[in-house]
Amino acid sequence: MNPVEIEEAVSNLALEPFDQAEFPFQFLRAFGQKDTALTRLRAGNTNQSDVPGAILQRGNIHIAACDPGRVDETLKALRESPKTTSQKAKFILATDGEAFQAEDMNGGGTVACAYSEFPDHFGFFLPLAGITTVEQIRESSFDIKATGRLNKLYVELLKDNPDWARRSADMNHFMARLIFCFFAEDTDIFLGEGLFSKTIEQMSARDSSDTHIVMAEIFRAMDTKPETREAASIKPYARKFPYVNGQLFSGSTECPRFTKIARSYLLHISSLNWKKINPDIFGSMIQAVADDEERGALGMHYTSVPNILKVLNPLFLDDLREKLEEAGDNGRKLLNLRNRMAKIRVFDPACGSGNFLVIAYKEMRAIEAEINKRRGEPDRRSDIPLTNFRGIELRDFPAEIARLALIIAEYQCDVLYRGQQEALAEFLPLDSQNWITCGNALRLDWLSICPPTGTGVKVQANDLFETPLDQAEIDFENEGGETYICGNPPYLGSTWQDAEQKSDLERIFGHRTKSWKSLDYVAGWFMKAADYGLQTRTVAAFVSTNSICQGQQVPILWPLVFSADHEIGFAHTSFKWANLASNKAGVTVVIVGLQRRRSSAPVLFQEADDGSTVAREVDCINAYLCAAPRTEVQQARAPLNGLPSMVRGNMPYDGGHLLLTLDEVERLSLSDDQRARFIRKNYGGAEFIRGIERYCLWLDDVDLEEALSNPAIKGRVEAVRTMRLASPDKGANEMAKRAHQMREMNIGTNHTIVAAAISSENRPFLPCGVIDNRTTINNKNYALYDAPLWTMALIASRLHWVWVGTVCVRLEMRFSYSNTLGWNTFPIPTLTDQNKADLTRCAEDILLAREAHFPATIADLYDPEKMPEDLRAAHDRNDEVLERIYIGRRFRNDTERLEKLFELYTKMTAKSGRGKAA
Repeated sequence: MNPVEIEEAVSNLALEPFDQAEFPFQFLRAFGQKDTALTRLRAGNTNQSDVPGAILQRGNIHIAACDPGRVDETLKALRESPKTTSQKAKFILATDGEAFQAEDMNGGGTVACAYSEFPDHFGFFLPLAGITTVEQIRESSFDIKATGRLNKLYVELLKDNPDWARRSADMNHFMARLIFCFFAEDTDIFLGEGLFSKTIEQMSARDSSDTHIVMAEIFRAMDTKPETREAASIKPYARKFPYVNGQLFSGSTECPRFTKIARSYLLHISSLNWKKINPDIFGSMIQAVADDEERGALGMHYTSVPNILKVLNPLFLDDLREKLEEAGDNGRKLLNLRNRMAKIRVFDPACGSGNFLVIAYKEMRAIEAEINKRRGEPDRRSDIPLTNFRGIELRDFPAEIARLALIIAEYQCDVLYRGQQEALAEFLPLDSQNWITCGNALRLDWLSICPPTGTGVKVQANDLFETPLDQAEIDFENEGGETYICGNPPYLGSTWQDAEQKSDLERIFGHRTKSWKSLDYVAGWFMKAADYGLQTRTVAAFVSTNSICQGQQVPILWPLVFSADHEIGFAHTSFKWANLASNKAGVTVVIVGLQRRRSSAPVLFQEADDGSTVAREVDCINAYLCAAPRTEVQQARAPLNGLPSMVRGNMPYDGGHLLLTLDEVERLSLSDDQRARFIRKNYGGAEFIRGIERYCLWLDDVDLEEALSNPAIKGRVEAVRTMRLASPDKGANEMAKRAHQMREMNIGTNHTIVAAAISSENRPFLPCGVIDNRTTINNKNYALYDAPLWTMALIASRLHWVWVGTVCVRLEMRFSYSNTLGWNTFPIPTLTDQNKADLTRCAEDILLAREAHFPATIADLYDPEKMPEDLRAAHDRNDEVLERIYIGRRFRNDTERLEKLFELYTKMTAKSGRGKAA
């Protein structure tokens, strides 16, 4: 269940008669608990409670519906219950149908309200449904509730107005008008309580036949100045509405037809308290309503303010706050800061529903309010114009919502800092200037959307809610000043880009590098920001998947950005950028800030183990977001370091027909001699790590005729031949000639040292090991065939873990090993014979420590919570020996390791003559 569905279920539960015996189960069902789980709880099979009449679901909630007047003592009993602690209950909850109380046993939050009001706090309990939550959602469920109600209306309207499904721009504009009306009637922008909903209810027929006509007349009135309404024949009931302007109600006022159900939905939505709207939360959620693909995750699209501030704070807000602190009560300094802020432009060229712009505006208004307070001007009108907050958005509905969100944010800030009366006096009519452009940010000229500071562009868009692209350039109220570019552009790896997106990147990179096809889509925003920064004073910061700072993309993208006279001014290393759904893992991202002229030392932000953020000033941040010299590690086809050659394991390209389980081997009915010749153990990456036995057909040409006399083997070989011939790949067609073999047939004469291609970042060391000459590996592993054992000591080291984790591509956060990027480029000092002997002994000790725990697998042994002490000690000795070879002592931390590795890489590539060319 998504949050919208949960909110509806909880609201419906509150409307039903209270059933003391059933309530615990009804409550859990509302949060998505399956009937099978509830049946076991009813039967007592899984009910762990030691409180009479209560229900305890392990790891979830201890809940009791009690007799009238006993809520306090029941909650105390739940809190003091030993089972609450031992069964790790997240929440305790007690209610008697009149009062409702709950506590978060982990976070310490509480809910205490009337029973009828508990749906207002449903966000508090979202972890019960496996959905992570944030403070803003816990404090107010309004935005999810409003999103759900609007979604119902939207779907119902399209059901009865199929032509409007094809008129998406008109439908989206209509929804924006409705949201404005709901907000306006609850905040006294419309004079008279509930003016909009009461007019609809009283003036339209109950059968809904003319609801669209009444609504259209109200919209027409709000686009007509009061003095001309009589001449325009505005109906008397609509003349009570104010003149809104801003072109929100201009153009066609046609509305979709309403069914009785749609009319009831409309009136229900209007009964919500729209004063509670959070424009940054609501905007990001409501945009899913108009997107068929996103609607299933309705209510989950929310980016938390703390995550947005990870971009905005180091970009410019921290500096403003520092200047405020420095100014103290000095009137002149405060005035200078206020004047500076009035000229700051915030530009989000992938603005979605305006989250970054809204948060930037609200944070700046808070700083300005403090300035006005210190200067004795608390009621002063804001000098920060909305037109200084610019955006580009590809889709029309989020663009509509972004404009509306900023308007609402401005009004709410005016009420907060200046009072309701002053806010109302100046809110209407709306300014008709348009500051959100609907279009493709990678094709539009950013200089026309957000012109260089100091220039006097005087062309105004004639419409707040319509965007002719040739009139996107509008006047800034305050010329000059700084421009800050920010946002969270679409990521899209090269594999997932459509033809139009590929074309977008080609327009930007085609004349700069031949390798542009390997870039993520987000790379276009970084390059355009660097180009923009050559024309005007600006700093830019974007959220991006961490892949642009890893692997093959680094030497393609970053030399181009750096050659545009930019450097990384601040960065936040990898962290999870999650929405509300914990069962949909958040994407792993970085934040990269670009600047042209250094005004202060670069700052690197990293998440500590406890979740806190650590910031440190450094000399330089390179493209891998490390405090190290600017170096781009390029793929090397052969080792640059004198190490033995590493190759990828054998690619089966067989449709699974050459691979076998033990049972399938047995069913071949081979003699012992045939089994020894025809069969080999075969490890994929997961099999190697988890110790799962798999086998493969391993047929030498000399044995082929005999092998094919076995019908089962012949059938498998023919299936491989058919599969390869059917492939559109000519290489695969050619391989059909030897359908009895994998693409490669490599195996160690004596042994093979193996490194898994994909592995968890949670393991403290890379999965590696040694296999015998009867075992082979597939392409999910890398191999050092018959290499000296000391090479395993290198792979098993923390130094190599750090290098691979930095320069190789990652899948989310998981390690993706690469011989060309991780092994062939690994910087290592010249090793003496004694060094190699010492490292050989270290590798032996690691293998012996593993052997002592047989049959434990690599997955078992390298679980960070369960790693055996003797194995950990063996790795520690390995790191001690290797790191002393590098610097004569242990490294203090991974940061120091990386700095040394990049230093050695720079020297190594300088000797080999390898450059940094993209």
